[in-house]
Amino acid sequence: MAQKGGGFFSSLASSLSNFKSQVNFMLGYEGLEVINPEGGTEDAEVEAQKGRWKHEDRDSHWKMMQKYVGADITSMVTLPVLIFEPMTMLQKMAELMEYSHLLKLADECEDPHMRLVYAASWFISNYYALQRTWKPFNPILGETYEMVNHNGITFIAEQISHHPPISAAHAENDHFVYDITSKVKTKFLGNSVDVYPLGRTRLKLKKDGVILELVPPPTKVNNLIFGRTWVDSPGDMVLTNLTTGDKVVLYFQPCGWFGAGRYEVDGYVYNAAEEPKILMTGKWNTSMSYQPCDLDGEPLPGTDLKEVWRVAEAPANDKFQYTHFAHKVNSFDTAPTNLLASDSRLRSDRYALEKGDMSKAGSEKSILEEKQRAEKRTRESKGQKFVPRWFDMTEETYVTPWGDLEICEYNGKYSEHRDAVGNANTNDADITKIEFNPWQYGNVAEAE
Repeated sequence: MAQKGGGFFSSLASSLSNFKSQVNFMLGYEGLEVINPEGGTEDAEVEAQKGRWKHEDRDSHWKMMQKYVGADITSMVTLPVLIFEPMTMLQKMAELMEYSHLLKLADECEDPHMRLVYAASWFISNYYALQRTWKPFNPILGETYEMVNHNGITFIAEQISHHPPISAAHAENDHFVYDITSKVKTKFLGNSVDVYPLGRTRLKLKKDGVILELVPPPTKVNNLIFGRTWVDSPGDMVLTNLTTGDKVVLYFQPCGWFGAGRYEVDGYVYNAAEEPKILMTGKWNTSMSYQPCDLDGEPLPGTDLKEVWRVAEAPANDKFQYTHFAHKVNSFDTAPTNLLASDSRLRSDRYALEKGDMSKAGSEKSILEEKQRAEKRTRESKGQKFVPRWFDMTEETYVTPWGDLEICEYNGKYSEHRDAVGNANTNDADITKIEFNPWQYGNVAEAE
């Protein structure tokens, strides 16, 4: 019988994982871990001198950050725009929609196990975008992101909580309904941070009404300050059909010596009796393939390994490692008419960074953060609570391997709003004439 969590593939990881190199020799910063994903354990000192930080900035930032070692830094640390990309977390959530044609295939598929192959490949496709090492801007409370003009999808995301940061999103077309309440928990380790996904992700395929639920693996961001930053997501990704009991368990291999195992994903589609039906294998930054298998997880005779997804060609030498779709997400080509003034595209700090003005991006970021603090003071003085516009908080609590989450549900009001104003794209919008306004009490910081 094939083992859950990777079957015969999982044995490949045992000899390749858990290598570390401690840097105990530079600048008196004992215990800082620097890992070169393409090298061994002897070149950490050389690797530590690389990365995007200037020497003096790197040292001062470490002195500021060292007091947070072991803490959850999700929203407690103000970071310099040097490490940011010109996109918010709400926009990054929308990047999952790039390969949504896979959900059309899943919705139209009669084979329940192949349906899971398509859906799992769709979720894996998002990891290509997640490997970017630039940090997206944290959304302002009440900030939104809308997207249309891509495979018939209407996408809406909203920042529904600031402390702790929680985002909610809803996407829909003729074939699927996607809903997520997204929250993360972090643990800062000095030169790396562990990221635990406390969210709930559900996908409904419209033809048969089946509901799929995702539990992704945790992520580790390595070499935050010293060395070249890189991302790894070792562990199991589990996609369960809540309607039938079928599921996919895919094992994300940890990066080993000299990059061995990096990006590799292997596992199986199981039926409700936990019998393997289809093996899946590939790399999350390149492609995924599948092949029918026997009860021992071995490929069936007379069958071939077939590719189900391959990453699209990306622009060469892009400053922020953006795909063509990421650029669409940032553009007004995917914006609807009568764009909400709270949309991420309209943020002055994001726009300044996109245009290469890092100084202005930093100052505009500070202004927005101060406005958010001022609005919080106003809200507290009035004895009021923030109420999301497009999502409703429920009394449901969702249990994850890393903590509990209060679920927020799409309330349908955005669909009513779009029906009223139309869904045509507004690619001729002039960003200089639209002021970013997610504020509950007006777009002016409260005077002290």
